[in-house]
Amino acid sequence: MSDPALIWSYLSRGPLLWLTATLAAYWIGDRIFNAARRQSWANPVMIAVILLAILLELTGTTYQTYFEGAQFVHFMLGPATVALGMPLYDNLHRVRKALLPLAVALLAGSLTAVVSVLVIAKATGLSDVMLASLAPKSTTAPVAIGIAEGLGGEPTITAVLVLLTGIFGAVIATPLLNLLRVHDWRARGFALGVAAHGIGTARAFQVNETAGAFAGIGMGLNAILTAIIAPLVLHLFQ
Repeated sequence: MSDPALIWSYLSRGPLLWLTATLAAYWIGDRIFNAARRQSWANPVMIAVILLAILLELTGTTYQTYFEGAQFVHFMLGPATVALGMPLYDNLHRVRKALLPLAVALLAGSLTAVVSVLVIAKATGLSDVMLASLAPKSTTAPVAIGIAEGLGGEPTITAVLVLLTGIFGAVIATPLLNLLRVHDWRARGFALGVAAHGIGTARAFQVNETAGAFAGIGMGLNAILTAIIAPLVLHLFQ
């Protein structure tokens, strides 16, 4: 076992290797995030993705092999999404007070997310499969993958796009909302949850508890609305 190649061959067959690597990558990302004083550009998910991509490339590991070991993280997306009902329940009185503006913002955000990406995709000549994969990109991964499968899209592409959307939203949200002078934590959180799903919600919780709660509400409601409007809007573009 003195040969590093043999050692790696032995370790790579272990089902816990890639789960451990995923957790370690996120731990490193979180340490860098805290060292950067929790700035949005040092998003821990983005750092973890970059580290894992480099590791997979250096070791010649396929995504299928990686997923077999790290699929427990994927499994936990489902329970985590269901748990979003808790902030909605805890803030039900606040939601009732702002029901109309929240409904308008939800509809505007969901429609903009679906329509804008389909307009760009159609203008660049992408196939119907890509259109179906792109349509649900702004909702949480378990829901987006289910929608994409139902519409005839490619779930793997959808998963990647969901991840990129969340990271991009989490990175630009704070400076953009500051630039727009949006100071209401409810509005900031809700916008981030609708536009950048789980990763955006995590970022909102890092900034402010109220923003995080409303981000969770926005994320959950957007998942429901996107499941309804994405097939309808997609039909118009196909």
